[in-house]
Amino acid sequence: MLRAIQKFFRNQVNSAEPGRHDEHSLHLATAALLFEMQRADFEEHEDERVVLERVLQETFSLSAEETRELAQLARQEAEESVSLHAFTSLINQRFSPGEKVRVVEMLWQVAFADGRIDRYEEALVRKIAELLYVPHRDFIRARHRVQERQ
Repeated sequence: MLRAIQKFFRNQVNSAEPGRHDEHSLHLATAALLFEMQRADFEEHEDERVVLERVLQETFSLSAEETRELAQLARQEAEESVSLHAFTSLINQRFSPGEKVRVVEMLWQVAFADGRIDRYEEALVRKIAELLYVPHRDFIRARHRVQERQ
C-alpha cells in the first residue's frame, strides 16, 4: 500500500504545474499521518474525519475526487503500517522547516476535532514532531494556534 501512496504522490508531483509541487507534496505526504492521528485514541470520531478531510482539501486546494482518492489510500496505509518512518522520512527529504510545522499544526487540528486531547493523541503529535525535527517551541506554538481557533 505504501507503493500506492508513493505512486499517487509521484503522479501528482509530476503532473503539477510549476509552483504547485510543494502544496501537492505536503498534502500527499501528510495524509497518512493525519489518519494515524485520527486513530491515535483508538476511537474514530466523525468530527475527526470531517476535519481531516476539510484540512486536506482546503489546505492543499484539492478537488473532492483527489481528496477521496487520497483519503482511501491513506486510510488503508495507516491500517497496514507498522512505522511512521516512511512518511516522516519523505517529509524530511522534501519539505522546509515551515512546511513541517504546518504538518504538526494539521495534526493538532485533527486531534482537537472531537473537543479533547487524549494522551495518545498528544504523544503521537509529539513523536511525529520529533521525527520531523520540529523544535519544541514550534510544536507548542502550533498547538496554541489551533487551540485559539477552537
